[in-house]
Amino acid sequence: MIRRHLMALRVALMLGDGLSAVLVFLGVSFLRFRDGDPTALWRDFGIDIRLAAVLFALTWVATLWAMGLYRLSVRWRLWTELRDIGRTALVVVAITLSTLFIVKQEDVSRLFLALLFVAQPAVTLTSRVLLRFAFEAIRRHGHDARFMLIAGTGRLAQDFADRVESHPGLGMQIIGHLSAPGEKRRVVTRPILGTVEDIEEILHSQVVDEVAVCLPPTAIRYLEPITGLAAGEGKTVRIPVDPVEVILPSAYQEEFDGFLVRSLIHDGQREAGLVAKRLLDIVGSGLGLVLLSPLLLATALVMLVREGSPILFRQERVGLHGRPFTIYKFRTMVPGAEEQLDEVQHLNERSGVTFKARNDPRVTPFGQWLRKTSIDELPQLWNVLTGSMSLVGPRPPLPNEVAEYDVWHRRRLSMKPGITGLWQVEARHEPDFDRWVEHDLIYIDGWSMWLDLKILAKTLPALLAHGGH
Repeated sequence: MIRRHLMALRVALMLGDGLSAVLVFLGVSFLRFRDGDPTALWRDFGIDIRLAAVLFALTWVATLWAMGLYRLSVRWRLWTELRDIGRTALVVVAITLSTLFIVKQEDVSRLFLALLFVAQPAVTLTSRVLLRFAFEAIRRHGHDARFMLIAGTGRLAQDFADRVESHPGLGMQIIGHLSAPGEKRRVVTRPILGTVEDIEEILHSQVVDEVAVCLPPTAIRYLEPITGLAAGEGKTVRIPVDPVEVILPSAYQEEFDGFLVRSLIHDGQREAGLVAKRLLDIVGSGLGLVLLSPLLLATALVMLVREGSPILFRQERVGLHGRPFTIYKFRTMVPGAEEQLDEVQHLNERSGVTFKARNDPRVTPFGQWLRKTSIDELPQLWNVLTGSMSLVGPRPPLPNEVAEYDVWHRRRLSMKPGITGLWQVEARHEPDFDRWVEHDLIYIDGWSMWLDLKILAKTLPALLAHGGH
């Protein structure tokens, strides 16, 4: 549950940082000019003090975002966070002084600026310290776990795994190791799940959030393929020792418990947009459930009278990074329809791993109408509200479909699945599964809030044009 609300936490943290910056700005103003009129200085600049406070807050939050300080699972050490908050303060100081110089307002109180740029970083750091303590307390009780796979079975791999798990506040669990050619001695005490050649299969069969590469120099040729595969599937990649610096020039670097750790963080540059996406999901699904509650209730009653129970169809699907979840829909087929799949497999109109039949005999008459109107999809708004799905994204696959994915198909799991998506509005009747995936990857690579809004706007016309199919 903590993980499902992580995006909401980022939104709250950004709002909290913005509010604190406004209050600090106003507080320092009144403290510095308490013997006079604190608002007079800003009136001389032609702006209201409240507007000046908001502009400062927006600059502060935007710079925190640019420094990656809303990626809550990236920095393992408080000192690293303190360093980056200090860098943020220096950037904002530079922006502020440059702005004052450009608008020819060099006479702003130096004491005011000094107090402001001591107080604001201190307040932000305090909030981060309290947040870390809260998360560490939660993780020490086994919640919000993240799962790490380690490539390497030598001393480096063992030492790094021990250090990571010696910090329960990280919430990191080592699921096992992969061996590599060139490793002369295996010393790890945790399970060896296979070789580095098996990494694709391991990523497909188990939940993996992060991959640590702890290979000896004799096996360094595997570094780039492993990082490329793992990062391509949306995993965070950690490299405790980086013997070839030029391979990962853009990696985030920090010292951790005696190790120099370089990290490739997936989607770091889209973090603020993903916060807005989650906020849209919460607002949209919440309003949808409230406004459509009469329709949902009426559909449930008709289902109960005409078809009997169960009203809802529950099925395990695969979500973000391979996490299983239960999807909810109104039942449109006869009970036990999943056990009859082999009997209707010859009716499949799709190529690849998916099944779709326009005249599926398992569909009930009322279910056919529900599918035609897409009302059967509405209970998925609950999946969106609770965080296992999004309003827009790749459709959530079945576990048996994922088991047959090629490696490039797996990247569609790097974004949260959605009720609607790009292929639904552009290639709804495309029979080739690979073409579906191509549309999903186009969406993932080109994602923006504007694209989500366009897809949502096109969904209803697409349904009407194709009769819900």
